[in-house]
Amino acid sequence: MPFDLIIFDCDGVLVDSEVISCRVHAEVLTRHGYPITAEQVFARFLGRSALAANREVEAELGRPLPDDFDAQLKAALFDEFAVSLQAVPHVAEALAAIAAPVCVASSGTPDKIRTSLTLTCLLPRLAPHIFSATQVAHGKPAPDLFLFAAAQMGAAPSRCLVIEDSVPGITAARAAGMTAFGFSGGSHCRDGHTEALIAAGAQASFDDMRQLPEMIRKFVPTPLRAR
Repeated sequence: MPFDLIIFDCDGVLVDSEVISCRVHAEVLTRHGYPITAEQVFARFLGRSALAANREVEAELGRPLPDDFDAQLKAALFDEFAVSLQAVPHVAEALAAIAAPVCVASSGTPDKIRTSLTLTCLLPRLAPHIFSATQVAHGKPAPDLFLFAAAQMGAAPSRCLVIEDSVPGITAARAAGMTAFGFSGGSHCRDGHTEALIAAGAQASFDDMRQLPEMIRKFVPTPLRAR
């Protein structure tokens, strides 16, 4: 194996949640006096932490969001997840075929990650190795979360592979000195998504999870310089 650890993002990589998340996020923000579309949420906040998104919105509003904003967003999102959240197609097969240790490193909160993985029956394969941006000082595109996950798993960054669907996630992986594969098979991905991930530093790209185990086995890592 060319890698000692495979680090998966959650939303858009393990679970096909981004379309749902962007729509609900837009609805809740609009209800609180910040009109925004799901497409705009996708373009601005995909792959970033809720804290970073809230700070940006509050700076533009010139006032804080309600104290219970995160709770409102979480409740609306979990209601939608319970009805329609699905795993990314074939991801369970891919996880079963990967021999290296795996973990999750997501911008989501711990309860959001666990709820998503529970609803899609992926939690047993990945628990307890689940890490959230709430555990580090700076979320993606900073490298903190991936470096934290690697340290917790006892892996050198240069021996880690990150599977990401967002530009901030690819940027964070490269900044951590890790190899990054860009995944563009989620329902939120549109024309140009693969090219954006490659431009951000992904060393390979794919759109079908059935491709991943063989890509890992055949990949020959080259020395990386953090971007």
